[in-house]
Amino acid sequence: MLRPGNIVIVNFAGAQSSKLRPAVVISSSLYQTQRPDVVLAPLTTNISAAHTQFDYRLEDWESAGLNRPSAFRTYFNMQLSDGLRSIGSLSDRDWLGVQTCLNLALQPT
Repeated sequence: MLRPGNIVIVNFAGAQSSKLRPAVVISSSLYQTQRPDVVLAPLTTNISAAHTQFDYRLEDWESAGLNRPSAFRTYFNMQLSDGLRSIGSLSDRDWLGVQTCLNLALQPT
């Protein structure tokens, strides 16, 4: 089973097109035991575009298994978990940064 903070490669449907890209698993392990899908958020190498409080520039991108500096974007997608495999995992500090962005984005007003 994939774990929160794992990185997978998926065909991620964006606002304008689809693109094969790394994404972070953000759904909980509990969610994944009860659902056939996984909630994902994309990573981008266009770090200059990741400048809002809902974006997070990864500090430990190399140890996460990524080839280039990358940033998390708070943009959600769901994929069936069948066939997805982890290529790496976020460090504790990067996962905390991602969780901070998620909390800001999902905080009730």
